[in-house]
Amino acid sequence: MQQVEKGHQHPITQMIAEINNIFAEIGFVFAEGPEAETEVYNFDKLNVAKDHPSRDMQDTFWFKSKDVSEPMVLRTHTSPVQARFMETHEPPIRMIVPGKVFRNEATDATHEAQFYQLEGMYIDTGVHLGHLKGTLEHFFSRFFSGETEIRFRPSFFPFVEPGVEVDMKLLSGDSKLAGKWIEVMGAGMIHPNVLRNCGIDPDVYSGFAFGMGIDRLGVMRHGIEDIRDYYTGDLRFVTQF
Repeated sequence: MQQVEKGHQHPITQMIAEINNIFAEIGFVFAEGPEAETEVYNFDKLNVAKDHPSRDMQDTFWFKSKDVSEPMVLRTHTSPVQARFMETHEPPIRMIVPGKVFRNEATDATHEAQFYQLEGMYIDTGVHLGHLKGTLEHFFSRFFSGETEIRFRPSFFPFVEPGVEVDMKLLSGDSKLAGKWIEVMGAGMIHPNVLRNCGIDPDVYSGFAFGMGIDRLGVMRHGIEDIRDYYTGDLRFVTQF
């Protein structure tokens, strides 16, 4: 009798399940939302200015819906889910949002028009950048199976203030990443305007938010050379996982 190969989860699905488990250990819950999003939630509530370049056609897929009067987009990040979550939940809030996002750009070995992103946030009284640093060190140490160090560099994102670029260095293990500083994500303290737009008093509460590409995490961990391999459906690729 011929042996039939068993099916298995796609590598991105595997990573999402693992990420959910790691963050659940420290009290974060999973959330999801629509991939077709309104301009209000994708941009306005997140403090993105009307003339911000990310709203242009070269970065965003815009479309009209017969069911919705306002302009619609294929979400460019999973941050709209954070905005919706803030509107329906009271602090303290700990949540993560893994999901597919879309960017109107050319594809190559390191860029895709669609990819998976992980975003997270924590809102409570007295939250500061030290909480962000400890949370990310915990996650990366678990995900890459080795002790990690995190450093921040000042940066700008409309929805956080202050904003930072986050670098990670793997201090132990046999990975090719060990001992190297690698830029992994953007993050920062949630902008008071974003909290206010979503019904949370910024004079009482503060919070951090972060975002990174799940596809890129897989590239870093497994040494994948072309990010497009995730989406070809080539069994020679996916059966390695």
